[in-house]
Amino acid sequence: MPLALLALAIGAFGIGTTEFVIMGLLPQVAGDFGVSIPTAGLLVTGYALGVVIGAPLMTVLGTKISRKRMLMVLMGLFIAGNLLSAVAPVFAVMLIGRVVASLAHGAFFGIGSVVAAELVAPQKKAGAIAMMFTGLTVANVIGVPLGTLIGQQIGWRVTFGIVAFLGVIGLAGIAKLVPEVPKPEGVRLRHELAAFKNAQVLLAMAMTVLGFGGVFAAITYIAPMMTHVAGFADGSVTWLLVLFGLGMVGGNLIGGKFADRALMPMLYVSLGALAVVLALFTLTAHNKIAAAVTIALIGALGFATVPPLQKRVLDQAHGAPTLASAVNIGAFNLGNALSAWLGGMVIAAGFGYTAPNWVGAVLAAAALLLAILSAALERRDTRSGAVTASGASVGRPEPARH
Repeated sequence: MPLALLALAIGAFGIGTTEFVIMGLLPQVAGDFGVSIPTAGLLVTGYALGVVIGAPLMTVLGTKISRKRMLMVLMGLFIAGNLLSAVAPVFAVMLIGRVVASLAHGAFFGIGSVVAAELVAPQKKAGAIAMMFTGLTVANVIGVPLGTLIGQQIGWRVTFGIVAFLGVIGLAGIAKLVPEVPKPEGVRLRHELAAFKNAQVLLAMAMTVLGFGGVFAAITYIAPMMTHVAGFADGSVTWLLVLFGLGMVGGNLIGGKFADRALMPMLYVSLGALAVVLALFTLTAHNKIAAAVTIALIGALGFATVPPLQKRVLDQAHGAPTLASAVNIGAFNLGNALSAWLGGMVIAAGFGYTAPNWVGAVLAAAALLLAILSAALERRDTRSGAVTASGASVGRPEPARH
């Protein structure tokens, strides 16, 4: 794998850390600014919405410059947003800083996926994408727990300052290691937008929303589920999230490896198993050991879908994949927001803290059905194309025109 993938992974590590570390620092941030925890929660919601909006917006704005330069611009935005959060005098300024940082998220992974895929041979594309996303998964194992600890012991502002420094390292790595990949000739914004007319691109994005939404339906409410149902102490939630992160790392690498060999079968297995494990979590959540194992499996199966889904979008939006790739990253965050809302609804309705697991299982099962539908439509189109080609070759010749 080229060294340029390391630079992309470092950027991904910083982005992954800043996205998730705020969840463990909400009490400290709320206390310093004198706001309630629900109000401080806007820092999570604002970031997610910024990703959804920023992914297509920043990608469109970047169509006039090379992908390498756009990646550098995005890391600059990431650095500025985290520095603004670190020095924010009031809550509103910190919220602005979070949104500024989030604008880089979707476009970075979207454009980065395209660049990573172009750096390697065709049979290694999913593996290259997985290598970049390894930075995001490792962030949940190292960056988020360490950032949370630093924020709790020294101060949350120090955490965001360190994250900004990670962005500087990522920016330097991209400038030094990522080659100037020439833009495809003749590709304009209208070509990028045309990809969304492809039903297969839209189906892949719907699978992203539902499949990854299934993961976050459960994980969003992992703290009350584990403390009130499984009986873990409050301090145990951190290492349970580390287990989730370790599962993400393994699943991401396995998903990238097997997606290069058999992409759709990889999706069938990972989405089907994810639906089953999420359903079982309603039972295993009552036992500490079983719950810990299940959390790691959810991380592994959930992230095993990421490289194949991202590659699926790139394959189907061939010729102009950049915008579609970035929007698919926004789809991950849309799934997170949707599933968190649905999970909160079933808890509020009185079904208990394990009820979001059923929501997740249904969402993952729906993603599996879409994967089966997508493959069936692709086979039909392939047969139709073959019949058309055969008819054109053996049919009676047209009469000559005079």
